[in-house]
Amino acid sequence: MKQLRRLKIVIGGAVQGVGFRPFIYRLATELNLKGWVNNSAAGVIIEVESTEVILKEFLARIPQEKPSISQIYSLETTWLAPLEYTRFEIIHSSSGEKKAIVLPDLSTCSDCLEEIFDPNNRRYFYPFTNCTNCGPRYTIIEELPYDRSHTTMKSFTMCKSCQSEYENPLDRRFHAQPNACPDCGPQLQLWNQEGHTLANERHALDLTAHALKEGKIVALKGLGGFQLVVSAKNEESIQQLRQRKHRPHKPFALMFSSLEEIKAYCEVSDIEAQSLTSPQAPIVLLKRKNSCHLSSNIAPNNPYLGVMLPSTPLHHLLLHLVDFPIVATSGNLSSEPICIDEKEALNRLSDIADLFLVHNRPILRPVDDSVVKVIAEREIVIRRARGYAPFPIPINEYKKDNDYPNILAVGGHLKNTVAILKNDQVFISQHIGDLTTPEALKSFNQVMTSLKELYDFQPEIIVCDAHPDYVSSQYAKEQNLPIITVQHHYAHVLSCLADNNLNPPVLGVAWDGTGYGEDKTIWGGEFILVNNNNYERVAHFRTFKLPGGDGAAIHPRRIAISILSEVLEEQYWSQLPFLKTMKKHELNLVKQMLSRNLNTPSTSSVGRLFDAVAAMMGICENISFEAQGAIALEYTINNFKTEENYPYQIVGLTYPLIIDWQLIIEGIINDILQKVCHEKISAKFHNTLVEIVIDIAKRIQQEHILLTGGCFQNKYLAEKAIVRLKQENLTPFWHLNVPPNDGGIALGQTIAAILKTK
Repeated sequence: MKQLRRLKIVIGGAVQGVGFRPFIYRLATELNLKGWVNNSAAGVIIEVESTEVILKEFLARIPQEKPSISQIYSLETTWLAPLEYTRFEIIHSSSGEKKAIVLPDLSTCSDCLEEIFDPNNRRYFYPFTNCTNCGPRYTIIEELPYDRSHTTMKSFTMCKSCQSEYENPLDRRFHAQPNACPDCGPQLQLWNQEGHTLANERHALDLTAHALKEGKIVALKGLGGFQLVVSAKNEESIQQLRQRKHRPHKPFALMFSSLEEIKAYCEVSDIEAQSLTSPQAPIVLLKRKNSCHLSSNIAPNNPYLGVMLPSTPLHHLLLHLVDFPIVATSGNLSSEPICIDEKEALNRLSDIADLFLVHNRPILRPVDDSVVKVIAEREIVIRRARGYAPFPIPINEYKKDNDYPNILAVGGHLKNTVAILKNDQVFISQHIGDLTTPEALKSFNQVMTSLKELYDFQPEIIVCDAHPDYVSSQYAKEQNLPIITVQHHYAHVLSCLADNNLNPPVLGVAWDGTGYGEDKTIWGGEFILVNNNNYERVAHFRTFKLPGGDGAAIHPRRIAISILSEVLEEQYWSQLPFLKTMKKHELNLVKQMLSRNLNTPSTSSVGRLFDAVAAMMGICENISFEAQGAIALEYTINNFKTEENYPYQIVGLTYPLIIDWQLIIEGIINDILQKVCHEKISAKFHNTLVEIVIDIAKRIQQEHILLTGGCFQNKYLAEKAIVRLKQENLTPFWHLNVPPNDGGIALGQTIAAILKTK
């Protein structure tokens, strides 16, 4: 008999809540191994005994045959003397340092979907059906290791049938912590605006479907919080939702019952189809077809629709009953976080929703729907939440000894996320939002506390934006910890660097709406050269004044007037059509602010330049949501084709070089007066920005060019820049797992702190 050996394996990564232990059990049983497997706070631990040849086969097959939704980040092995185990078993979870990765919430798998529509199945029409391949994870887990007693499902005692599934290693519900059925699991209720119960369980679902058919607005408690849902075919109801939610123009997301139905309304590429049907099931931005006859009020003046498939059995069942697409938007007022508790929802949403479809499975943390967009044949995450958070970003070896301090990064002010660095993983929170309301600040604190508790994390260093007035920066200064402040656009570049697993040196093109600069002006049109642990602002756009400061961002005509005052004598202004619609007193107010230099901070922002051009063209006079002017300008291009661009100048012999936009604006004014079509003007403006990227990149002579900041969510701009950079034998990089907007700032802040503490 060949010599018996014992092998200990410690697997780190996303290996809990994905059916990893049943997989190991089946593989070990097939190979006739003896020993055990368990969950620990560090991941999955295995001890197996057999001959060395068979143990090596077992070890080789683990990464090859693992569950598809699992991710192995580390696999450590130790050969030991045998203990002569007599069987293979799954033993109770163990504690220790918390290194295991909490899995995001996953959309309903095909097996569970088949069950809820099978009249002969005991889970027929049960809206909380799940297994180890799908269902809630991050929204219900209280602490590691991932066991039912550590989730919000602990108050639901499993019936005999569910317990049998849970204990059977060969069942796909083996140790599925949210496992439940109609006899023992969470239940639905339909409430009116006063919180009185109108119906329970299946009847509640039927009445909700009927209400949607009648045009009612329903607040639905989903996986990570409340959504406001309404028929996508009822224009009056959609307008009512806009009025009640105080959201006049920002697009609403849509939910369709199937990919085939989506294809009837939108153009869907293979990559977009993969995103829609993935376990993450995000909102995907798709170009609507000309034959799409849904209400134009869903996404006013926008050729794209934000579209998703149902992510839970509840959504699948509801879409099945109504048989039409629905608007499904966040359950909140503008600028507030989503509601997760039904009592809170009654209080905050009763002026919006007519009815409340609720359930009694507690949601531990708010997680909104994620948003993705395909740019240059690659999915990029625009809002990172359900399905993606809190998957960590593994970081490169930015420190030689790989000994990282515990770092807490508190992000920016808009589209806020926070992040913690533990060991060599950056755990980025779900999207929190804009920190402008007391509710948002409360959510900011709760998310931070939740991450720290989940991973037993005690920060040693705190990192924040350099802007002294950001709520997040003020929070950082109150924590009595060593603090590192990071310039906003430097953080953007480092975020893209880490997202692409790169090392310096790189040239970052960081374009957005606003960021506090080292010179106390507002930056936003930056070229940042990163070398090792420092950066240099090697070029930026010529500055211009913002009449009214932050208020100019919602009044783009003020920015247009500011720029006009620098390139065109006032006697010629009257020829421009956009000024004819502006009230005289407002025009005079702006001129007074400019002439007296009152509340007119300087900016180099490309985002604000987009606003100014959109205003000059008359396509966006006032802004009700972030980047509305820039989005309108991008979509004005439509399918217009031209390689033309406007002239521009780059001034200076030393860094920073100044990109002078005067000739660009003069060219645009001339085209407007010559009545050149808006499509061509917009395309030429975008093309000019791309040529500026190429020009600066060639002057700096850096091969790796990173495109980051909110402006590079613009598909036309980003794709054109990527193509042109490749044509010039330069290597472009853009975002993938982390948003190019301020949702990625926390990651960049973390990398800046690592480089600074080298």
